[in-house]
Amino acid sequence: MKLSEISIQRPVFATVMSIVIILFGVIGLTRLPVREYPDIDPPIVSVTTFYRGASPSVVETEITDVLEEQFATIEGIKTMTSSSREQGSVITIEFELKRDVEEAANDVRDRVSRMRGALPGEADDPIVSKVDTNAQPIYWVALSSDRHNGLELSEVADRILKERIQHLPGVASVFIGAERRYAMRVWLDLGRLTAYGLTPADVESAIRRANAEIPGGRVEGTTREFSVRTRGDLQTPEEFGDIVVSESNSQLVHLKDVADVALGPEDERSIARYNGQSAVGLGIVKQKNASTLEVAQQVREALPGLGQLLPEGMRLDTAYDSSTFIDASIHQVTET
Repeated sequence: MKLSEISIQRPVFATVMSIVIILFGVIGLTRLPVREYPDIDPPIVSVTTFYRGASPSVVETEITDVLEEQFATIEGIKTMTSSSREQGSVITIEFELKRDVEEAANDVRDRVSRMRGALPGEADDPIVSKVDTNAQPIYWVALSSDRHNGLELSEVADRILKERIQHLPGVASVFIGAERRYAMRVWLDLGRLTAYGLTPADVESAIRRANAEIPGGRVEGTTREFSVRTRGDLQTPEEFGDIVVSESNSQLVHLKDVADVALGPEDERSIARYNGQSAVGLGIVKQKNASTLEVAQQVREALPGLGQLLPEGMRLDTAYDSSTFIDASIHQVTET
C-alpha cells in the first residue's frame, strides 16, 4: 500500500504524522547552529619559530630551510609554504583531506623535536599549532583616541574592557590586537662604551644579573619562622641606571654612564590606526557551541555601558561584525 493511499484512507493518522514532522522540524530549527561557514577544521598545521635579533636571510637559512627539509618527507602533504621575516619564521603545511589532522600535527611535532638540536640555540622552541576555525574572532571592537597613545589605550583595554567582555554570555576569550606593553628602553652610546672598553654583551649580562628575583629562603626561630623575599626586580629608570656594568681602575661604571634609560613601549616597529587615530583592537572569540548572532548582539548591547567607563577622549566602535554576513544570508534564504 502506498503512502498516498494510507493518507487518504486514514486522514487522522496523516494529520498526526504531519504535526509530528512539523514539531520535530521546529525543534530542530531552534537547535540548529548558525554559522557563516561549516564547522570544519581544515587539515592545516603551522610551525612558528622566533629568533630574536635575526635578519630575514639568517632566519631563512638557519631555521626555515632546515625545518622545510625535514617536513618534506611527511606523508600526505598537499602544499607547504613558508615566510621568513625579521626575528621569525612561519611554515604552513596543508595536508590532504583524507589525512587526520591530529596525526599530522603529531608527525610535525615529532620532526620538530628531532631537529631542535640543529636550530640555533638562541632561537625559541618552534610552536606547532593546528588551524582552529572556532578560535577566530567573530567581532572586533576598536578603542581609539586622538589624545592618548598606544600604551595608554592598551592599559585601558587590558584593565577595564577585556575582563568585562569575557564575562558576557557565550564569549570564550578576548585578545588585544596591536597591544603595546611598557618596557625599559636602554639606548647604548657606542662612544661611551668604547671609552670604557665595554660591549653590548657586557651590558646585557649586567642587566640579567641585576634584574633577577632570587629565592631568599626562610629564617627559623625557636617559636616562629619567617620567609625571606629578595627585591631583585627593578622598576624605575633610576634603578636600572644604577646597575653596575663593570669596574674600571677601581671605579664603578654604571649603566647610566654608558646608556640612556627610559620607560617606553616594548616594540615601536608598528602602529595601529582607526579612522586616523591611535587605536588598539579587542578580538572577541565565541565559545564553540555559542551562536554568533547572540554573542554579537550581547557585545553590541554592552558597548554603550563600557564606553561610560573610559577616560575622557577615548571611544569604542565596532570595527568588524561577522554576524552581519550571517544575517544577510538568512534574510536572502527567507526571501527566496
